[in-house]
Amino acid sequence: MQNFHRVAITGIGVVTSLGIDKDEFFNNLLLGKSGIDLISSFDTRDFAVRIGGEILDFDPSLYLPKKEIQRMDRFCQFGVIASMFAYNDAKIKLTDKEKEDFGIIIGSGIGGVSTFEKEYRLLIERGPSKIGPFFITKMIGNMASGQAAIFLGAKGYTSDPVTACASGTNAIGDAFKLIKYGNEKFMIAGGAEAAVTPLALSGFAAMKALSRRNDTPKRASRPFDRDRDGFVLGEGAGVLFLEEYEHALSRGAHIYAEIVGFGASCDAYHITLPDPEAKGASKCMLKAIKEANIDPTDIDYINAHGTSTSANDVTETKAIKKVFGKHSYELVINSTKSMIGHLLGAAGGVETAVTALSIEKGFVHPTINLDNPDPECDLDYVQGGPRKINIEYALSNSFGFGGHNFSILLKKV
Repeated sequence: MQNFHRVAITGIGVVTSLGIDKDEFFNNLLLGKSGIDLISSFDTRDFAVRIGGEILDFDPSLYLPKKEIQRMDRFCQFGVIASMFAYNDAKIKLTDKEKEDFGIIIGSGIGGVSTFEKEYRLLIERGPSKIGPFFITKMIGNMASGQAAIFLGAKGYTSDPVTACASGTNAIGDAFKLIKYGNEKFMIAGGAEAAVTPLALSGFAAMKALSRRNDTPKRASRPFDRDRDGFVLGEGAGVLFLEEYEHALSRGAHIYAEIVGFGASCDAYHITLPDPEAKGASKCMLKAIKEANIDPTDIDYINAHGTSTSANDVTETKAIKKVFGKHSYELVINSTKSMIGHLLGAAGGVETAVTALSIEKGFVHPTINLDNPDPECDLDYVQGGPRKINIEYALSNSFGFGGHNFSILLKKV
């Protein structure tokens, strides 16, 4: 019989529009602050959408050598710096031998899109000889995990799942399994994205996926609200340091929460729309609950995918009702995207970090801008302000284009 290993979260690193210190970030969430505003990094006068969750005054030179910064796309900088934060937060110094069993999985939905845009302009305007030597290595999505592995010396399983908006949760689930089954002892996992760019913004706007509340940007992201009109594009990174639970105990590590379940499924329905019957979304939650060997009624809190789009919010609500029945109305549910927008491949990493912090601190943040709840979204989404709650078990959901569904289940220590 296989001996399974328990998995502890002992480090958290975030880079967001509401702060790059995990405690500052979480406190701003509890206060209901919005990190969404008019985009300032490029001229949006000709754009239908002019708002986003940008990280302002971000200075990578505070954390990385200038020579290395030039070799990284913005998403990669986010991912590497968040990984360093998580490693330092874990207060661990791995030996060379231990680093052989140390891996990094950082998902990204789009990767180095700003580099792609810049280099393509050079090609068109000045010719092929002007393309930079680091174009390819800055653009490809695996470089956040690859560069973080170089900086931290991680020589174990290192990868980059690309499952659109579910990439970060996909990464954490994969890392959880690697430790659980004894393949690795230490993992950094999460997501990184920097897609608040002209091309990406235009593409999502062309799909009619984005909110067009340009006059009131801080009120634009409104998950589960009757008047929602699309998501708001955000950027950032969220990663966790994971280690074998007994090892964490033996060194006296601070444990935020334990990962006890992971569920994955595919709708196999449509490239962008969720299955309206919510079969896939409910299935991944049930799988996570089954792996944890608990009853659905044991769950206290769900950090929802909650995008502020017409289809997602109704479908996710329906999925929760399928899984939890009457208990759905006792669950506490919120959407972090209401304050920082949708970070695409980084969303699940940041939101799992929020779930762990909520368990540890005993507070959940509000879903802001929920003024007129959609009649089809009739659960408790934490309106008005933060709420004190004892959380024993919590789920974090992520659903991505292509029908990818992932749920992570955390337990209070």
